Amino acid sequence: MTVTERLAADTAEGLTVHQHPGWKTNNRDDATGKSFGPVVGVLIHHTAGHNDRELCFNGRPGLPGPLCHDWLGKTTGLWALGHGRANHAGLVDGDVIRALMAEKSPLPRDDEADTDGNDCLYGLEMENRGDGKDPYPVDQYWKAVLWAAARCRFHGWSERSVAGHKEVQPGKIDPSFDMDVFRTDVRRQLAVKPGASLPVPPTPSRPRVDLSRLVAAAKADPPARQGHVTYMAGVNLVEAALVAEGLLAKRYAGDGSYGSSTRDAYAQWQRRLGYSGSAADGVPGMTSLKKLGAKHGFDVVA
Repeated sequence: MTVTERLAADTAEGLTVHQHPGWKTNNRDDATGKSFGPVVGVLIHHTAGHNDRELCFNGRPGLPGPLCHDWLGKTTGLWALGHGRANHAGLVDGDVIRALMAEKSPLPRDDEADTDGNDCLYGLEMENRGDGKDPYPVDQYWKAVLWAAARCRFHGWSERSVAGHKEVQPGKIDPSFDMDVFRTDVRRQLAVKPGASLPVPPTPSRPRVDLSRLVAAAKADPPARQGHVTYMAGVNLVEAALVAEGLLAKRYAGDGSYGSSTRDAYAQWQRRLGYSGSAADGVPGMTSLKKLGAKHGFDVVA
């Protein structure tokens, strides 16, 4: 998309775009010697902070800006921050990139980081702490749906060209809402004319952890080879919660493997809740997992 096409697509979809001074030439093309494109999909992030628009424009030590193409504030709307190559995706799983290109569903497991996602993905950063306790205003979430739909509509893509950062790069947990629900909302938007309003605005849905799959990981991963992964998305959410509880060292979290350190940390969580003996063996149960999810922003399904 050119600058003109991008602004036109967003406006047609019903978005108001605030333009940061200098955004049209803010990119990493010259510095890296790599141009942006061909583009194959849309990537959604949360910023893990607040009031971070300028950080996303300028970057931070060791990671120059722009850190996204657009930034979506909780109350300040959508801001164009960069055009061209942006440091938002990093190294991602090539199998997932190929699935986005082919619009395959469900996406494959992101167990490698072998492809430069900055080359080929539009990136949106949503202002949110991402801790499960920081809500996404309905208007902010709705604008994110419109943003993704505008790009899909321009390229003739379906919602299957949309992914969350947590679905393309091992160890990531953003955005902190359910991407299957988000894709459904994008599909609903693409089914109406540009600029039309859905009868009921979509609302963000919290991530979900499947208890049966998590139990399978808790039993299969510890005795397997180092780094064995059974259920990456759910394990990452649980490990992030255990880190926040002070029960798991951060260096053991984020690889999607329910290893012995995660099992021991979950056993500590069970003992904290009053369980003992075989009921505190580090294999999650419905009650203990629901209590962990209630504190750290995920729901549990059987």
